[in-house]
Amino acid sequence: MFRQVLSTSTRALRSSTRAYAPSAAVRTQFAPAPINFARSQLQSSRWYSDSTEAKKEGEEAKPATEAEAPASPEEELKKKLEAKEKEVIDWKDKYLRSVADFRNLQERATRDQKSARNFAIQQFAKDLVDSVDNLDRALTMGQEKMKALEGSDKKNDDLASFYEGVKMTEGLMLQTLTKHGLERFDPANEKFNPNEHEATFMTPQPDKEDGTVFFVQQKGFKLNGRVLRAAKVGVVKNA
Repeated sequence: MFRQVLSTSTRALRSSTRAYAPSAAVRTQFAPAPINFARSQLQSSRWYSDSTEAKKEGEEAKPATEAEAPASPEEELKKKLEAKEKEVIDWKDKYLRSVADFRNLQERATRDQKSARNFAIQQFAKDLVDSVDNLDRALTMGQEKMKALEGSDKKNDDLASFYEGVKMTEGLMLQTLTKHGLERFDPANEKFNPNEHEATFMTPQPDKEDGTVFFVQQKGFKLNGRVLRAAKVGVVKNA
């Protein structure tokens, strides 16, 4: 009896389970659709790519739009003013350079004229100093003769007159030469200067320092400060 009841309950339970089982059509209708991950990734990637390209195109189009925009009248006027200022600076620089070149040319021409005027008689002065040297030699010899006659009773008035005449002539000639820039210099007892002196011999002198001019063989001449002829001298050399 008990077995019959148990078998009857089991059959009833199985039949109820089959009755409530969903059909294939119902499962297909209400089941969630499968997700295609590959397609979703492609769509997402394509969307981002399109967005980046659009952004780049917008950035490239923006400068082109700005460049094509016409400049305002103030900007054009400012550019013209800057160009004119540069042109003014350029012309001013050229003007200053021209003025400087002209002044340098004037100064050079003035120096050349002054030099030509000061040394125009240079060759004539060289020839003239020989005559001055002859007068100086005549005075030296006349002075020696007069000194020799001072200790004796013999006096030569003609020699004294001749000496005075030659001395006056030399003085007048030197004054005239000095007016034209020609001067005579005597370096006795001075330090030897190779720019103005010509050493013809050297000898020891215990009472004088080395390099001192102790004898003048021929006096020198200068023309407007420039040495025309060096003085010929004897120099002390003790060592």
